Amino acid sequence: MQEQEYDTVRTEVADRILTVTLDRPEKLNAFNPQMMADLLDVLDAADADDEIRVIVVTGAGRGFCAGADVSSGGSSFDHRTAGAWHRDTGGRVALRIFSSTKPVIAAINGPAAGVGASMTLPMDIRLASTSAKFGFVFARRGIVPESAASWFLPRAVGMQRAMEWVATGRVFGPDEALAAGLVRSVHPPEELLPAAYALAREIADNTSAISVALSRQMMWRMLGEPHPMAAHRLDSRIMSQIGGGPDPVEGVQSFLAKRPPAFPGRVSKDMPPLYPWWREEEFRPLEERAPASEGEG
Repeated sequence: MQEQEYDTVRTEVADRILTVTLDRPEKLNAFNPQMMADLLDVLDAADADDEIRVIVVTGAGRGFCAGADVSSGGSSFDHRTAGAWHRDTGGRVALRIFSSTKPVIAAINGPAAGVGASMTLPMDIRLASTSAKFGFVFARRGIVPESAASWFLPRAVGMQRAMEWVATGRVFGPDEALAAGLVRSVHPPEELLPAAYALAREIADNTSAISVALSRQMMWRMLGEPHPMAAHRLDSRIMSQIGGGPDPVEGVQSFLAKRPPAFPGRVSKDMPPLYPWWREEEFRPLEERAPASEGEG
């Protein structure tokens, strides 16, 4: 991934791990349209780079993301001029994270409210600092959950807890988030990023990039399926496509030889094209969509 300057985020690649730091510390990294554009660009670049295996997202300064930038006052959420064509900016980021071929780890270092909390929901693993705070505060601002949180949050913590947090809009700490399963673990501030990187390196050093990318999309996709037969069909289809490929061969050979694996597969050119449904194409009117290419679906 080529080094590039962004207005609202910083990026750094080391040990095949991309760190994305939300970088508006003077605003507690409040989310604005430029941050949306920067994150979309970073995620596209990460997916295109086979040397990046894992993405870690954190915040600069004492906050993770305080929510939407409301410095424009009472009109901050007024999108009536866009009408039916308005697309929630946080939702565009959430859906792009959802479609990532790289696992995404959130290292939540401080307050995460509104979109700052909901953007972490499509991330695969969330770790929190003891100084983190969470708030799905939408009802206290007179709006509704965005970033597709009404889909992601009940799946993360269950309907009862999700509705309590959304209906009250209250801010809560990392221990409550841990007890509800919103975060995987809680760490002292100085140990948060090392814990995230240790987990990221375990993925990068021991697994097939293609296996992780496919498994990630399979599990997210199956959350919307009513019967395990859908998973069986998908499992069978993918195994028939990759089972005899170089990564499974290397996986078995390295296991038998008791050596670390060196998987040769590259997501950019070797992954089966099974998932067209995450693309922007889904948001165009049906009559304007390009026909699906052969092998998609």
